Amino acid sequence: MNKDIKFYGIDISHLVFDVTDHCGDHYQFKNSPAGFKKFAKLLDQDSHCVMEATGYYHYQLAYYLLEEGIKVSVENPLSVKRFIHLSPTSYAFAKA
Repeated sequence: MNKDIKFYGIDISHLVFDVTDHCGDHYQFKNSPAGFKKFAKLLDQDSHCVMEATGYYHYQLAYYLLEEGIKVSVENPLSVKRFIHLSPTSYAFAKA
């Protein structure tokens, strides 16, 4: 595994998206092209963004990031929920 990868967890909704970075810092941006650009300024080629598939809301951000050359993973919400229930450590992080 490459230790230089900087992971960003993204929770996206209709109006905003929340980001937690690899250091545990939290950011919030508008779910709009202007918000996407502000978020992209935090990223570099070693960044990897992870988000849940949220119906329509995640598409625009995911495509924007891909066009900017950023790695993106879109995860099935059911898989994430099952993982949280299987792993006591993960559950503690999810509650934080």
